[in-house]
Amino acid sequence: MTAEVSRTEAETSPVLPPLRLGPVEIDTPVILAPMAGVTNAAFRQLCEEQGAGLCVAEMVTSRALVERNPEALRIIAPAPGEKIRSVQVYGVDPATVAAAVRLLVDEDRVDHVDLNFGCPVPKVTRRGGGAVLPWKSSLFARIVTAAVEAARPAGVPVTVKMRTGIDDDHLTYLEAGLTAQDAGVAAVALHGRTAAQHYSGTADWDAIAALKQAVTDVPVLGNGDIWSADDALAMVARTGCDGVVIGRGCQGRPWLFADLAAAFAGRPERVRPGLREVAAMIRRHAELMVQAFPSEDKALRDLRKHMAWYLKGYVVGGEMRASLSQVSTLAELDDLLAALDLEQPYPGAGAEGPRGRAGSPKRPALPEGWLDSRELSETFEAQLREAELSVSGG
Repeated sequence: MTAEVSRTEAETSPVLPPLRLGPVEIDTPVILAPMAGVTNAAFRQLCEEQGAGLCVAEMVTSRALVERNPEALRIIAPAPGEKIRSVQVYGVDPATVAAAVRLLVDEDRVDHVDLNFGCPVPKVTRRGGGAVLPWKSSLFARIVTAAVEAARPAGVPVTVKMRTGIDDDHLTYLEAGLTAQDAGVAAVALHGRTAAQHYSGTADWDAIAALKQAVTDVPVLGNGDIWSADDALAMVARTGCDGVVIGRGCQGRPWLFADLAAAFAGRPERVRPGLREVAAMIRRHAELMVQAFPSEDKALRDLRKHMAWYLKGYVVGGEMRASLSQVSTLAELDDLLAALDLEQPYPGAGAEGPRGRAGSPKRPALPEGWLDSRELSETFEAQLREAELSVSGG
């Protein structure tokens, strides 16, 4: 994709050094966050082609891995030529998480394991998982320690991704970051929002800065409200973080990783695609999806949700948008893309900013009595052993 220089001057030296996670070195300290239904093998390959340093697969549950759920095993399968095989594991029972990590490393399925303590989705939090689990401090420590110990014999680094806490009255990130560091993780990533915020409001970059000041032995990665390369540079300057994690900002804009790679290398060029370049990216994405899915129909159906993201800001009629959102074959996609006004230039601010719905703050779904104590009762522990059964392996 053609790059256009948007700034006349820039530093020529790298903004950040390569990121090291144990034995794994990431040249560009930019990580594609795991996103359910988005970061499949095809999208990871596309983002890696654009310059992402590390691409994490969609979250899978530890229970699904231990039980060898076919969909879970499909999700963690690497893309062709994927440089670093990275899997995010969700779990609420230390023994099950440890068993899942052992399976991954013993069968040489991963180069890196990330633990999910950031998911705000009700079906996860109402079972005590995701972003609300660090409130149970001893359980959090046991899970992280179990995962690190299971991965250590194979030399596979384990990282933790989390939120600032349940809500503003129940913040956990500083304690959790220090606990994870003591447990031997290779890095800690923080999304600067609480579970209650979901994706609304503004990410708290000051929390990322505070975590960086507290956690001094391992890298701290920042996540939240990075929509452009300049946002990433601003986060690093403000927080001192060692790298950034990109989620919604790259939806429909995988070339954001090319911008980020240039920015962190100190180069001024930025990608500003016209509609012809966007159409070519959609076609490349579709091609990779067909390679990754069992049928062309299933691949194109999964691609549909990306169309509105790709076309944000461009002048495309409602009828054409509707047709692209219902595409089912490559031939049909080619015809529709050819019918676009491919000479349309980059629309500027209209094509940038958030993708999808941010939603509004809401009270997190929690197990009854979850906030009564930081410790885990026997009743809660028994419930958590079964919690993963109700969370999809995909």
